[in-house]
Amino acid sequence: MAISASLLPEFDHEMATARTVLERVPADKFGYKPHDKSMTMGVLAGHIAEMPGWATVGLTQDSLDMAGYAPPKASTPAEVLAAFDKNVAAARAAMAAASDETYFQNWSLKRGDTTVMTLPKIAVVRTFVMNHIIHHRGQLSVYLRLNNVPVPSIYGPSADEGSM
Repeated sequence: MAISASLLPEFDHEMATARTVLERVPADKFGYKPHDKSMTMGVLAGHIAEMPGWATVGLTQDSLDMAGYAPPKASTPAEVLAAFDKNVAAARAAMAAASDETYFQNWSLKRGDTTVMTLPKIAVVRTFVMNHIIHHRGQLSVYLRLNNVPVPSIYGPSADEGSM
């Protein structure tokens, strides 16, 4: 089985779940943050929406220079979902098109002339993209709970949705 064939079902499942969480973000809570050191709900949602696009960059380029990077700013839930959907579609296409050989090539994250890390492209997809999204999706679900927004089922029933 090709690597892409084994990754795509997991990617599809995790992205569908992430979208369900993003759909719950209320427009009037974009500025909410639970702590001074925390991202706002809008910035966190926008970060999650942006991350699938990193799979495209990770698979189609050999490096990414973060010098001067500024995250995209979404100002509404509709903008977050549109960016997420666009990035998921592009990532899925890049993942499906990548050969096993491509998945084992190295990719580097750089900041100017400094290499921050180098990983095989398969690790970029799994850790830098999917696991990273799962991590922030968990944070966002806590933000929802703290704002009395029903939390969707993620890996099983939530206190707000159904039973098994």
